Amino acid sequence: MPSAATPMADSRDMYMVHTVFRREFGAAPQVIRNVADGDVKRARLVADHVELLTFLLNTHHKGEDDLVWPKLLERGATEIAPMVETMERQHEAIHGPLDEVDAKLGQWRRTADAIERDALAAAVERLIPPLLEHLATEEANLLSLIDKHLTAAEWAEVAAASMGKLPKGKLPLSFGMALYEAEPEHVQVLKEAVPTPVWFVFSRLGPRAYANHSRRIHGTATPARFAG
Repeated sequence: MPSAATPMADSRDMYMVHTVFRREFGAAPQVIRNVADGDVKRARLVADHVELLTFLLNTHHKGEDDLVWPKLLERGATEIAPMVETMERQHEAIHGPLDEVDAKLGQWRRTADAIERDALAAAVERLIPPLLEHLATEEANLLSLIDKHLTAAEWAEVAAASMGKLPKGKLPLSFGMALYEAEPEHVQVLKEAVPTPVWFVFSRLGPRAYANHSRRIHGTATPARFAG
């Protein structure tokens, strides 16, 4: 149990991650449908983008399952157990559609077939409602519990574990995705949570990496922001 003098978590950086999922998964079905039948080069590019999103979401949930929920249950079981059960149930509801998206990506990446394209877009659309429900529930109910029961160091471990699973070449892009429409207060939380050299490099490389990526995927360096 953390002592009274221990710095506690500030989980507001979670809003940045959630906004990435809302914006990018929300835009993905149309991005997929815009690929012409048989355009394998474009299909590969878009499939890589969607695969990055599913990887980020899987990694995000893995960090919560392994490093957040067990600590919450240890330290505040009475008030937390029902909500953790809800989180776990929502994770399960998301991962069925998420697995379906991943399963459909491979074949479409190879063929760019229009029927497979539309099936993939529909699979992403089925994923979005349970994902949005989960993100909203987590923000409304879990972030305050994280800040109450996890230390700043433990919260930093969750971010470090997720970053450690990403290919190094994808780190600038991931930072840029998160920074693109982040509130200044949330940016400050992230800046204080990561090592200074990491922030110095990726806060500069990230926005450029995301702008370049967005031009290729969305056709603009400034894609539509999440209207939430």
